[in-house]
Parts: sequence; structure tokens; C-alpha cells
Amino acid sequence: MTKLALGLMSGTSADGLTISAVRVRPFRVVCFKNYPYPKALQQKLLTAYQSNAFQLSELHYELGALYAQKVLRFLKDFKINKKDILVIGSHGQTVLHAPHAPIPHTLQIAEPSFMAEELGVPVVSDFRARDIALKGEGAPLIPFFDEYIWGQGAPKILLNVGGISNFSLVGKNVKTLGFDVGPGNTLIDLCAQRLLDKPFDKNGACAARGTPDTSLIARLLKQSYFAQKPPKSLDKNTFGADYLARYFGPLEPARRADLLATLTFFTAAAIADQLTRFVPRRYQREIVVSGGGCYNRTLLTFLHQLLPHLRITTSLDYGIDPQAKESAAFALFAWLALQGKINHCPRATGAKKATILGKITL
Repeated sequence: MTKLALGLMSGTSADGLTISAVRVRPFRVVCFKNYPYPKALQQKLLTAYQSNAFQLSELHYELGALYAQKVLRFLKDFKINKKDILVIGSHGQTVLHAPHAPIPHTLQIAEPSFMAEELGVPVVSDFRARDIALKGEGAPLIPFFDEYIWGQGAPKILLNVGGISNFSLVGKNVKTLGFDVGPGNTLIDLCAQRLLDKPFDKNGACAARGTPDTSLIARLLKQSYFAQKPPKSLDKNTFGADYLARYFGPLEPARRADLLATLTFFTAAAIADQLTRFVPRRYQREIVVSGGGCYNRTLLTFLHQLLPHLRITTSLDYGIDPQAKESAAFALFAWLALQGKINHCPRATGAKKATILGKITL
């Protein structure tokens, strides 16, 4: 059997671990699966930035051990022999991201030694640290993957709508561009959890019944981050609970449809705003959506309204499931790191040079 690389991703919503197995040459996602976290663990991860040193260290090891268990489960679920695994790439769980602090820093946890020990294969992790050392933002990292997969074709905007939204611009003779755009699902999900008692607004169904407050959104888009030129990146809490309370609260049940419509439109409007500001018009041809947000029909409807000149597709149209894309990218990053090859796009992060990201645990 062809050797496989595994990629692990746990996003800003901290709702579970996605594992992908990929064949690198030619690139193909062989299989993937998401393993939800227990609610108690999710809550610990979402509030980990408030933890003391003992609690954070403990969580780092707890999560590393859990990752090892989930990888073993994944291999069993898909009948993959661990001898066929060449390398594992683990993004880890972002606790905080502060590239503009007096001492720039970013922190992703989940001790990789447990996977290295259980599977007997190299694990590549902590990808963002070296980019920070090179005076970069430490994020986003996915533009390298987008360039690797789509960089020789017609210009495309690759949009990922996770907790935070980010996109890449790639294509033949295009200088790759990529940055964090603004809110993704975080604000929408927080509102859905509080007003619908559901983890998210499935298909954007509740938002579809509401009317967005476009005047409020126009005011929010005047905030400094949106005018800031890339490279730029966001912490997961920038558009979190405090932001929701400050600009959208109190969350009244009678207004839930309008609130969810406004939050969903805000995500779409931020994407459209940043694309219009920073992507040359001649490259505004197609936007390929991935991440959980691509299943929000109301969000896609708003994107169509705001960007009528763009063809909107999903990564599934190109053979990569929208839920698997980020984990698959870290499988590729790990494979390249193990080969001693560049896996980094400094144009997206602002780093001083291209390098090999990730620390290898043998």
C-alpha cells in the first residue's frame, strides 16, 4: 500500500478533532473523520487562555493523549495499518494568538509525544512558532496548501469559513495572497447556542427567516482591523463572546431570527469587504469555499448577493471535502517537513523568508 500522511486539525470552535489520511503524490484525501469532543473538554479548551500554568500544562498533556487515542481509533475505523503511516502533522489547539504583543507569541497545545510513542512514526507539530521567530504573523498557514494544489491554474480565491474566516488568492502568475478576514462561525454559533439551544444554526435556517441590520454592519466594518493592510491575522477571541455582548447584546429570544441574520450577514459582508479592498478585480473570478460555513445556505446566499460577479463553488468540486481541507493541509505540511522541503508561504504571514515549519518528534 502507498504510504500515507495523517493530518490533525482542531479549529477555533474546539468542537472536535478532524483527522485526514492523504496520499501526497498525486495528492488525494483518502479518508477523513471528525471526532467530537465531550462538552466538558470543549469548554476547557475554549477557556484555556484563562488557565493558570498548572491547568494549561495538564490540558496540553490531556489533549496529546486524546489525540493518540483518536488516531488509533481512526486507523481502526478505516482499517489502516499503522505501518502504512509515514508521518503525522498536528496543528494542535490554539489557546491564544498574539503576534502584535510586545513579545509576539502564539500557543497551540496537544503534546505530540503520545502519538509518536503509540504509533512509532514521526509527528510534526507547533507549525506557527518559526514563522513568529521570522517576524511573521504565525498565520494563516493554509495559503501554502492552496498554492500547492491550485497555484498553476486560473486565479482562485480559496475561502475558509471556520471560527474565523480567511482566504487565499492563488493562480498561475499570481502573487499568492492570504490573510484572516474577520468573523466566521464563532459569533453565529454563540448566538445559536444561547437562543436556539443548538450548537449552530443548521443550514442558516433561522437566519433565513430574519432581516439583517445592515446599518449596524456598515458601522462595524469601519473598525480598524478591516482597513489594516495584510499580512494580518486574528486571535480566536477577537470576534468572540465579549464582541457579541458589546455590539449585539442583549440577545433577546424574540429577535433571534434577526440577530442570526445580522451575524450571518456580518460574516458575509466582512468577506466581501476584504476581498473588494485587497484582491485586484482581474482576479475576482471564482471563490472556493471550505470549512463549516460552506454548509450555511444563508451565508452563501448573502455572499451571492454581495459578490454577484463571482462564481461560488466549494472545495468538494475539486475533490477535497470542505471539512477535510485544513487537516489534509497539515498532512502535506508534515510530509514536506520530513523531506526537508519548504512548507511555508511568507507572503501570507509577513515572515522574512520561506522556511520549513514544524517541530519533529521522532
